[in-house]
Amino acid sequence: MFDVALRRLVDPTLFRMARMLADARFSANTLTLTGAAIGLGAAFFITQGNFPAALVCVVLNRIFDGLDGAIARIIGPTEFGGYLDSLCDFLFYVSVPVAFGTLSADNQMPALALVASFTLTAVSFLGFAAIAARRNADDGAHGPKAFIYSTGLMEGAETIAFFLLFCLLPGFFPSLAIIFAVLCLMTVAQRIALAAKSFS
Repeated sequence: MFDVALRRLVDPTLFRMARMLADARFSANTLTLTGAAIGLGAAFFITQGNFPAALVCVVLNRIFDGLDGAIARIIGPTEFGGYLDSLCDFLFYVSVPVAFGTLSADNQMPALALVASFTLTAVSFLGFAAIAARRNADDGAHGPKAFIYSTGLMEGAETIAFFLLFCLLPGFFPSLAIIFAVLCLMTVAQRIALAAKSFS
């Protein structure tokens, strides 16, 4: 929901950093994989109960996620890079609730519900993108992307906000995870309505 507005704020700084990294011959895929490793590090620290370290890893993962896209725009995007970026994003997104689910029995069902809701949001997102691409139906609101984005209630910024709350308030994970899952299901419903309107 807030992704487009936030991009306007952070893109200038990201592009300055990305330009320096591109000049140093860092590739977008290298940053994507590095960010994924850091994201899995967040999940590892969660399983160890080290929430400050996990929070730092969550923030770093998102910085690398922004930088890889900026570098791709500077040196030229590739279809494999877009595929890898999406795969690593979902790897990170799923790893965090799974990590919380290992901490206690109280976390397991909310974590399972959240992972299930992530699966549905991923299908609603990628399914919409595939059909929209075939129809060349991109409004360009999210800038140049490997996939056509369907704007929804819960996008990247909202996901990271919840992940940060998980790390700051780990004792409230069950309640926060259920709220997050419900909001994800609302996003799925929103995308179904958008698809019905766009593809009928």
